[in-house]
Amino acid sequence: MLGAFQNIFKIPELKKRVLFSLGMLAVYRVGCHIPTPGIDGQALSHFFKQAQGTLLGMFDMFSGGALEKLTVFALGIMPYISSSIIFQLLTVVVPSIEKLSKEGESGRKKIIQYTRYGTIVLSVVQAAGIAVGLESMRGPAGELVVPSPGWGFRLMTIMTLTAGTAFIMWLGEQMSEKGIGNGISLIIFAGIVARIPVAIFNSVRLLKSGQLSLFALLLVAALMFAVIAAVVFVERGQRRVPIHYAKRVVGLKTFGAQTSHLPLKVNMAGVIPPIFASSIIMFPATIGNFINIPWVQNAAKSLSPGKFVYEMFYVAFIVFFCYFYTAVTFNPVDVAENVKKHGGYIPGIRPGKETSDYLDRVLTKLTFAGSIYISLVCVLPSILIGKFNLPFYFGGTALLIAVGVGMDTVSQIESHLITRSYEGFMKGVKIKGRR
Repeated sequence: MLGAFQNIFKIPELKKRVLFSLGMLAVYRVGCHIPTPGIDGQALSHFFKQAQGTLLGMFDMFSGGALEKLTVFALGIMPYISSSIIFQLLTVVVPSIEKLSKEGESGRKKIIQYTRYGTIVLSVVQAAGIAVGLESMRGPAGELVVPSPGWGFRLMTIMTLTAGTAFIMWLGEQMSEKGIGNGISLIIFAGIVARIPVAIFNSVRLLKSGQLSLFALLLVAALMFAVIAAVVFVERGQRRVPIHYAKRVVGLKTFGAQTSHLPLKVNMAGVIPPIFASSIIMFPATIGNFINIPWVQNAAKSLSPGKFVYEMFYVAFIVFFCYFYTAVTFNPVDVAENVKKHGGYIPGIRPGKETSDYLDRVLTKLTFAGSIYISLVCVLPSILIGKFNLPFYFGGTALLIAVGVGMDTVSQIESHLITRSYEGFMKGVKIKGRR
């Protein structure tokens, strides 16, 4: 393994890309500690301790703790992700955007430009909501989180947070272009991983004080490794549908019969279903923090992580969004037409409608298996850790993102090493990324 890391620095281009990505991530982490002016940090920190298990807690996890401190990067990259998902869904619904997506590189650049505009709009809306919400928050002694509320504070907060998100978006695009791996994914990865040292420190502190047993800590550690291994195994899993291409003549050239395959991933939807499901199911708990009405707060508590009602709805939403997102992003009819257009066919299946029906049946079964897998990864850790009362949140969504991004990045590094005849990280093992 040490030799493999040494090989990275023997390739000038790869070395430059890795160091560039690390440098950009360092800039991002520095920005996560620059506070937004006009905030009482201690009062805000107390409020966020009560917001665990809500949308605020989830967004704070993705921002690497920046939202809890309300730094210039408090919004994180979530507005960009939301904008990207919106335009991806609009590609199926709006004909003009669908036409753009089929225009090649020029169309893709146009959609990216619209995504950037959407990111700014969402950032302004979210920053305005945060600014107004902060003015009504109070600390443990009743002190205001915003000592000097008003339009001056609101406008300054909106401009600061929007500029922070725009800068993170630029960082991610620069990392994707000049660095290694997907820049946006690496930024989310850095935010999640940055909380690990604090979690380890708090676990050791509780272990020394006797509030956490050694058996419980070892059991959860073993569970974490088992879940990570399961995620790696399933994320690499594919159903390869065989496709045969008959002998064909194109111009003066004759192409012989070929055999290929169509790879269908077990988890086609990725991490989108748990993110959407978490956002919807945590919304009542978030509202409950701002409304001091007994029945509203009781309903919010019943929809907090670890509760039976929460987990039941969580699984239902995950299954729904797995099927919904897969149906949006993968069209069996289009795939069947493309295979037929290039002279291909699935053995034993007629080209055209029968092929699309066959792909739809295979995809339905895979999506069911993938939805059960995501549900188990997301629900079981939160239930077990809720029982052991650990000082950190070991969530399935964060785990899926971290493992997936790690696999993608290692896969790209492997490609650079192998193409230049260097040994990769895993001898004799071919690493497949999530894509």
